[in-house]
Amino acid sequence: MCPRSGLAMLTLTFTLGFVVPAASSAADAPPQVGDTAADFTLKSVEGKSVKLSELTDAGPVVLVVLRGFPGYQCPVCSQQVGQLIASAEKLKAAGARVVLVYPGPSKGLTTKALEFIKDKTIPDNFVLLVDPDYTFTKAYHLRWDAPQETAYPSTFVIQKNKQITFAKISKTHGGRASTDEVLKALPQ
Repeated sequence: MCPRSGLAMLTLTFTLGFVVPAASSAADAPPQVGDTAADFTLKSVEGKSVKLSELTDAGPVVLVVLRGFPGYQCPVCSQQVGQLIASAEKLKAAGARVVLVYPGPSKGLTTKALEFIKDKTIPDNFVLLVDPDYTFTKAYHLRWDAPQETAYPSTFVIQKNKQITFAKISKTHGGRASTDEVLKALPQ
């Protein structure tokens, strides 16, 4: 049983297992610095299953939760991803994989995710995952459940031991983690 969410397991392939610091008391709070990241498996836009723990076994992961398609492709998400792509070599030098999560209703989600990256060249240390019906987003308590909203834009740095060492969750469209903040949170 997960002490943070009260769930033993969600359908799909989520096995939740937050280790919550003693100071944290909110059962429905998003992951925070010091937490152990809950494992998850999502499909890439190419249809390949990607498991967080397999990525962290190889090194740190920069997990970026996008807004998905709230009726349009989010320009702030595009800007943030563009800045990360521009720093792909620095991220790679730090041993980091960048995992972009694109949430939304399952119908047409992969098509919308592919639209999001159509003008971008995705580096080999990046992967774009789809989160059908917000399963991951809800498990991580990042669902922005309001009209024309999908998920709180969020960025986490998860170390090889699955420890979260950086977390920035925006309750607005802006206020995203900068690439500099992410790079500072990665091992040098």
